[in-house]
Amino acid sequence: MCVLPALVLGAGSVSQSHIGEVAILRDQAVVNHGLIGTGSLPAGTLDFLGDTLGSFSSLQIAPGSWRRVNGHYEAILWTLPDRGRNDPQANLFYDYASRLHRFRISFTPGEGRLTLQPQGGMTLRDSRNQPFTGADPGQGTVLLNGVRLPAPAAGTGAGKISLDAESLQFTRAGSFYVGDEYAVNVYFFDERGRMQGVIRPPEAIEPRRDGRVHFSSLRAPDTGRRNNQGVEGISLSPDGSMLFVALQSALMQDSAEGNASGRINTRILVYDVRSTPVPSQPVGHYVVQLPMFDDGGNNRVPNGTAAQSEIRALDSRRFLMLARDGAGVGADDDKPAVYKKVLLVDIGNATNLAGSRYETDTQSVLSDRRHVTLRPDIQPATWVELIDLLDPLQLVRVGLRPELLSSKWEAMDLVPALDPDMPNDWFLLIGNDNDFIARRCVMAGQSCDSHIDNDNRVLVYRLTLPY
Repeated sequence: MCVLPALVLGAGSVSQSHIGEVAILRDQAVVNHGLIGTGSLPAGTLDFLGDTLGSFSSLQIAPGSWRRVNGHYEAILWTLPDRGRNDPQANLFYDYASRLHRFRISFTPGEGRLTLQPQGGMTLRDSRNQPFTGADPGQGTVLLNGVRLPAPAAGTGAGKISLDAESLQFTRAGSFYVGDEYAVNVYFFDERGRMQGVIRPPEAIEPRRDGRVHFSSLRAPDTGRRNNQGVEGISLSPDGSMLFVALQSALMQDSAEGNASGRINTRILVYDVRSTPVPSQPVGHYVVQLPMFDDGGNNRVPNGTAAQSEIRALDSRRFLMLARDGAGVGADDDKPAVYKKVLLVDIGNATNLAGSRYETDTQSVLSDRRHVTLRPDIQPATWVELIDLLDPLQLVRVGLRPELLSSKWEAMDLVPALDPDMPNDWFLLIGNDNDFIARRCVMAGQSCDSHIDNDNRVLVYRLTLPY
């Protein structure tokens, strides 16, 4: 396949992504060979607990399960739904037990076909062996092992820890981490799904309102993570030593005035997990400036932020980041989908904020809250665009069109192609989060029907990495 001329870009730069194009960042090249397959499950599919499946806020191939068998690949795939069907404006939440879904998958590149066969799952439990709940905690909390955690004081899910699960990362041993929206915590579980510890965020990131911790998603905090913009991505470096934790978009104090394009300066934390799986402080803390876009698709003044929805680490300083708008199938409005891309990000030259005032108090990283410009002492990470999920020439290869894509793409994983002729080739799996939107929806035994079906889908791209 022909390789187009390389593009070298800086912080916040963007370029068009094409099949065979090379993205180069600090002398490291990644080649995008394009979309080579897809697979789906109907929106109305029920999971192992009898609820509507709820799609993929994160996904990962089970460690050690990926293998090549003649002309196809087989593996066990674990996927993570979020907090269950909900409508915050109506204060409607279900006592949705947090869980992982297990699938047996088969991928045949020559046919472009990925099949997903549900094979049960795992219910997540806290250290008291109680299930988590997807219900908003309101002002309720519970003290567990010395850590104050969100928990509804009464009503739906009372007494259980509230978890809006958005990101998943397995260790080689089979234990795993789950990132949360409510408290911005990262929870560590053993291979049976029992919570073993908590990585709490730095003070600057913990949501606070009127000087007190504020875990609810129903009212915005004064400082810390934005509502429903918590730990949207986590990933271990390939050697298992460093845990990357990415927030979906800017903290409240890091958001510029005006429209949604003011929340581009998100934070990335890096934890050294070699001596303990739940370290108390990050060793790295960086700013990534997310892409901005015009939500009308007219290339006018940007008025939106392409919030990050998943990351996958390539080494100790580079990672893939999925950044997207909120338009498409399942969205609340009819705006066109204009930005859904995978970025190649490098924090190697970015300023490390670990232990600084930007971490220990609520000092903004902005030089002026009227603009998104960073303070002069802060250098952001650099990135280039790698994959455009909306590329119609790519989508048509697997029978899709941009207008058929779900609004939320939130899951990624990398697995080797195991091709002796192309030893550096990998498959990138990207999954959507359909928000439990189905014409026939069931949640906790109750009907939650929508007027459309938003199917569960995975896209597969082939990449060549530099190692």
